[in-house]
Amino acid sequence: MHVTYLGLGSNIGDRLQNLQAAINALEPEVHPVECSPVYETPPWGFLDQPNFLNQVVKAETELSPGELLRYLKEIEKDLGRQDSFLNGPRKIDLDIIFFDDAVIESPPITIPHPRMDDRGFVLLPLADLAPEFKHPVLDLSVQDMLAQVAVGDIEWFSPGGCEGGSE
Repeated sequence: MHVTYLGLGSNIGDRLQNLQAAINALEPEVHPVECSPVYETPPWGFLDQPNFLNQVVKAETELSPGELLRYLKEIEKDLGRQDSFLNGPRKIDLDIIFFDDAVIESPPITIPHPRMDDRGFVLLPLADLAPEFKHPVLDLSVQDMLAQVAVGDIEWFSPGGCEGGSE
């Protein structure tokens, strides 16, 4: 069984329900083990859009990294994600942050997530689940990476967890 950390984000529609629907859709191929609280974060990259809700899920899977990526993209599609522009608004976004301690740089997949170390909206919920987990390339813990980014504009939104809820 592989351990993976997945980043979830949503800024269109019932954002909290979108996150929960994504968590529910992970089974049977991906088993959520632990879910972080949910945080509300301002948009990143393209700023003229609604705030996001972000969460991280620790999960177990027997899928390979490539199979997991394809599976997550299928879930996004099934939940109504539409093609948009880079960093644009989206109903649901599912990203692989870590996959065991694998380092993969082979299109279409890069693990660890290539920009996670400068994104507070990833690091803050990730630190709730795995503060001591070491980035296999940077050799920094999640907590160390979090200490290097600004998170003052990120607000706790709900306890999250792996159970349902709505906004």
